[in-house]
Amino acid sequence: MTAADRPRLIACWILGPAYAAFGVFHLMAVQSFMPIMPPWVPAPELVIQLTGLAEIAGGLGLLIPRLRKAAGMGLALYAIGVFPANLHHAFGGVHVAGLPDSWWYHAPRLAMQPVLVLLALWAGGWLSRSRAGSPGPGPQAPESR
Repeated sequence: MTAADRPRLIACWILGPAYAAFGVFHLMAVQSFMPIMPPWVPAPELVIQLTGLAEIAGGLGLLIPRLRKAAGMGLALYAIGVFPANLHHAFGGVHVAGLPDSWWYHAPRLAMQPVLVLLALWAGGWLSRSRAGSPGPGPQAPESR
């Protein structure tokens, strides 16, 4: 492992257990998430359970090197997928017991969503620069002699 890989590995070991824990919470407290589900979501309880399973799978995947890239993409897609619920919560006048109703809560939460997408992609290795000697995107220039 190079020094450049160390921050990504640390991110995986922070994000992985955090996502897995949130996934377990989704499974254990499905009814707590029901109020923020947009009314157009079919089978909202099932969707909450599936998002919990996705968080657990993604979190564990970040900890397994051969699954890390897929997990990073999966968690990025997950963060995009749950964004409508966060928007509904913020703009729909939805009250959830135990959570603040103010923009001091909603604004940072909404602003963090793109950061979570990028962080998942980076931790999964999707946003890394190509290493010296490895082909980057596009055609390679012929070597001159």
